[in-house]
Amino acid sequence: MEIHEAWERALKNTEIIRSRVQALMTFADTKVPYVLLSESTINAGDTVVRKGEILVERPSLILPPNIPQFEGFEFEKDNRAGKEEVLNFLLVRGINLPSLKYNNKTYSLDIFEGRLNDAIRQHMELLQQKEDVHTGLITGPEDCWQFSALIFICTQVARSAEEDIKRLLDEYKKRPN
Repeated sequence: MEIHEAWERALKNTEIIRSRVQALMTFADTKVPYVLLSESTINAGDTVVRKGEILVERPSLILPPNIPQFEGFEFEKDNRAGKEEVLNFLLVRGINLPSLKYNNKTYSLDIFEGRLNDAIRQHMELLQQKEDVHTGLITGPEDCWQFSALIFICTQVARSAEEDIKRLLDEYKKRPN
């Protein structure tokens, strides 16, 4: 699948079932755990469960050029494109990401023997039982999970941006000249 097809597929089929409740941290790096559920392309009726976390470096008022860095997303694994090609692809489409470093670490890849809706229900219940306000729950295509994870983290960054800017400016004003 070409990169533009994967992006379109992820945009069309990614759903954020449950956002991270807690906002991203303004003055520190934030680990954003997620559970990404995908219908299995190998075993019809089963669900692929990918658990991971994305480290989002702390925001800054003085940003490097608008070139985010992606680590651990395995874009080149499917011979689709390298990190630079993905970045160029996104920029050409007017997708502007803050100049932060996004480092994905997948720490678990399992199969849930059951349909996607059943997996969603089970994982929602687990997150609620644990009172987990840090972990997001997403669904997206298995063959372009990287873009689904990227869509998820971008929504989290966007939700935090306004408050981050206020806090950063307040902190800047407190500094002695």
